[in-house]
Amino acid sequence: EHPHIRYNPLMEEWVTVSPHRMKRPWKGQVEKSEEEEIPSYDPNNSLCPGNTRSSGKVNPQYEGTFLFDNDFPALLKDGPAPSANPDPLFQSAPAYGACQVMCFHPRSDLTLPLMSQSEVREVIDKWAEINTDLGKKYTWVQIFENKGNVMGCSNPHPHCQVWASSYFPNDPAKKHRTQREYYDKHKVPLLVDYVKKELQKQERVVLQNEHWVWLVPYWAIWPYETMLLPKRHVLRIEDLTSAERDALADIMKKLLTKYDNMFEVSFPYSMGWHGAPTGDYLQQDNSHWQLHALYFPPLLRSATVKKFMVGYEMLAQSQRDLTAEQAAEKLKSLPDVHYKSQNS
Repeated sequence: EHPHIRYNPLMEEWVTVSPHRMKRPWKGQVEKSEEEEIPSYDPNNSLCPGNTRSSGKVNPQYEGTFLFDNDFPALLKDGPAPSANPDPLFQSAPAYGACQVMCFHPRSDLTLPLMSQSEVREVIDKWAEINTDLGKKYTWVQIFENKGNVMGCSNPHPHCQVWASSYFPNDPAKKHRTQREYYDKHKVPLLVDYVKKELQKQERVVLQNEHWVWLVPYWAIWPYETMLLPKRHVLRIEDLTSAERDALADIMKKLLTKYDNMFEVSFPYSMGWHGAPTGDYLQQDNSHWQLHALYFPPLLRSATVKKFMVGYEMLAQSQRDLTAEQAAEKLKSLPDVHYKSQNS
């Protein structure tokens, strides 16, 4: 119940925890609470089957997942390199890459928790295929999903993005170093050791099955931030066995159902996968890595109140009110059946 700070060994950062602040009244911004009715097919939605995108390209009449090159990519496959600058204060480097969009399903009104387990498994298989293909050339392949208007998602059709880069981005580069340092010192991967201890404590574990654990990290920053990890030591998503992929589809449906049931809305979040780097790193020993997915939802007290990263958090250090243990307990207590199925 009292303020304290917690350490994140992956990112070498501390987070301030202030549980007593949950009692304060909220008089700030609230988000729209009504859920928008999304049709299964919208002739004006550029991601629907058979529709024309802003680039002029026409989508096929796809029936499963659909992958295409982003019409407005953040990274390009080639181009001139920036000029070298001897001044240490004005450094730049080349940045090449590929950006793709992957639709999960032909229907716009079906998010991952509402899809069948076999359809979620198809998404997982496609993620593994993408990581393998782009990983042959690029150092880092970032698969991520922004869900909901509040997370800046501009299209309600269920989809994710992929940014593959020639360079090692900041956060995974830091994780590469911290996990290696832990491995060299303790002779076990950091996250493998962490999962083992979390399973012993059972204080922040929300769900588990034979192959996966879904938990609220001890050092979580966002109110209902979670991490999804395999129980076995796995470097990359393409290394998962068929049984592990089935179990991943199962636990993903369950965890996303719990998220939606929190405030009975399609729960917004940003999520993504982190695993061992690719490209030239494929020829190196990356035993210190452990595959994991991260979920960062912004909602705090209700469907209309979200957490803002401002002020102290931008200038000094991340801070949260709800403890990780309280968040885990809340998530654990939520129904396993989706609220739309309950209400139908």
